Amino acid sequence: MKNEVKTGLLVILGIGLFIFGYNYLKSNDLFVNDRTFYAVYDDVEGVVNGTPVTVNGYPVGSITDISFFKKNTLLVKFRVENDIKFSINSLAQIYETGLIGGKALAIIPAMDNSRIAVSRDTLNSSIAPGLTDLVNEKLTPLQENIEMMIVSANNVLEKINSVFDDSTRANLRTSVSDFSETISDLKETSSLIKSIAEKNKLSINNSLKNINEISDNLSSITGDINNSDLEKTLLNLKSSSDNLSIILKNINSGNGTLSKLILNDSLFNNLNNASESIDLLLEDIRLNPKRYIHFSVFGKKNKPYEKNNE
Repeated sequence: MKNEVKTGLLVILGIGLFIFGYNYLKSNDLFVNDRTFYAVYDDVEGVVNGTPVTVNGYPVGSITDISFFKKNTLLVKFRVENDIKFSINSLAQIYETGLIGGKALAIIPAMDNSRIAVSRDTLNSSIAPGLTDLVNEKLTPLQENIEMMIVSANNVLEKINSVFDDSTRANLRTSVSDFSETISDLKETSSLIKSIAEKNKLSINNSLKNINEISDNLSSITGDINNSDLEKTLLNLKSSSDNLSIILKNINSGNGTLSKLILNDSLFNNLNNASESIDLLLEDIRLNPKRYIHFSVFGKKNKPYEKNNE
């Protein structure tokens, strides 16, 4: 074999290895039958050539090219193995693969009766919110609430500062000091009560024993009262009350002497008139005693009674 032929074969082999390596680095497998699809995005979110394409998390291809499209959009070209079948209405969604921030393109198959997607079709596109977006979405309301709380706290502190002037602070310090002294006095009082209780423990026990005995006696007295003829006594009281009610009813109806004495005014009027007559008689005796008392040694005649017009 001539040297020229050997050199030609080596050059051809090198070119083939270069093409194979270049496609391998671009995640293009020359020995796999696949189809090419497109999707349009406003932002590729860090997706590059060679980013894997997955279906339900299983790698089925890779992104082969990213280029600018009309109206400042980006056209993403990716390949998918021929064995994977999905509808033309399926969704090509860019998503984060983990916390580190890796990206991937997932094909979400559409469960409909549309035709199967073929090579060079353009699929619907979307971008799944990443961890950063979700955190920002949750933190934004929290941040607003924290800011409102800080503003409210500042307002409260300003009001507190306006209320607690120097005199109020001094009074507060005095109150705290007095409260500390009160707690100290309570501790001393508690210690004193404890010492008194320890010294008079026997007396306290005796007192409690006496209280228990009194309680037992009261219980026995209560039992005696319960066992006595209390029901008969109550019946007698009820009978007496009924009789008294009948008497009062008769008095109110005007029956009997007692009723007439209480309800009739004639007896009162007669007694009142008699009392007035007695008062007049006594007054006349006081003023004219000679009309009623006569002392005559020689048998003087009595004068007739003359009414006093005074």
